[in-house]
Parts: sequence; C-alpha cells; structure tokens
Amino acid sequence: MDVQSVGKVYQQLNKSNLHLLSDVYHQEVVFEDAAHRLEGWQALERYFEVLYQNVTRCDFEIQEHQQQDDSGFLTWRMALEHPKLSKGTVIYVNGVSHIKFSEGRVIYHRDYFDLGEMLYENLPLLGSVIKSIKQRLGK
Repeated sequence: MDVQSVGKVYQQLNKSNLHLLSDVYHQEVVFEDAAHRLEGWQALERYFEVLYQNVTRCDFEIQEHQQQDDSGFLTWRMALEHPKLSKGTVIYVNGVSHIKFSEGRVIYHRDYFDLGEMLYENLPLLGSVIKSIKQRLGK
C-alpha cells in the first residue's frame, strides 16, 4: 500500500463500498481532522459509516500525491452534499492528508482543511456571520 493507492480508494469511495477501507487502515490507526481524533480501526469504521449515512454525496478528487519512505501527502478536493448544509447544494472543500504507513497499512491519517469553508459558512445564520468576518479580514 502506498499514498497513491490510498488516493485511488478514496476516489471510488461511496456508501455502498466502505468495506474497501478495511484493506487500507491498520487496526491501530490514528485518524485526525479539524473536528475529530479517532483511535483504532473500529472507531474509524463507525465514523465513516455515520458520515456516509448522513450525506447525499461525498466525493474526492485527488490532485497530487507525494511519498517518501513510509510517509506521504495527498492534496484533494472534496465535493460534499449534505441536506443540512448550504440548503443541500454541493460544497467544495480543498484539503491535504498526511499519511503514515506501518506493516503496509495506514497507521496515521491527518486531514488538514478549513472547517469554516466546509461547515460554519454553510449553516443558516452562522454562515452569514462567518462570511462577514472573513470579508472584514480581507479574505
């Protein structure tokens, strides 16, 4: 397993084939993102099951990958469609995943992305407040 292979799995991932992830992740994986820290394959498996139950769409387009030895990075663009975010329209989020391998499987996976871009800016009321603050900051 290498970074490019992980990217290929994520590009085909959907509600009906989450089982593909069991071949990717180590039993003792640590997964982190802007909102979660999960330890162990069982916790990560539950996370993905709940995530994909609640979304209409969650697709990944892998843009670049780099790897040296047992560590690598993927850059990606996620298309997320959730009935409670942005009135159910597709939200696009850019991100980077740092991935480390042990025994041929992912032992560490950390996603870096703008949680505001994905979540806060797309919630009723709070979204307009966040967007207004960003405009004031010159973004």
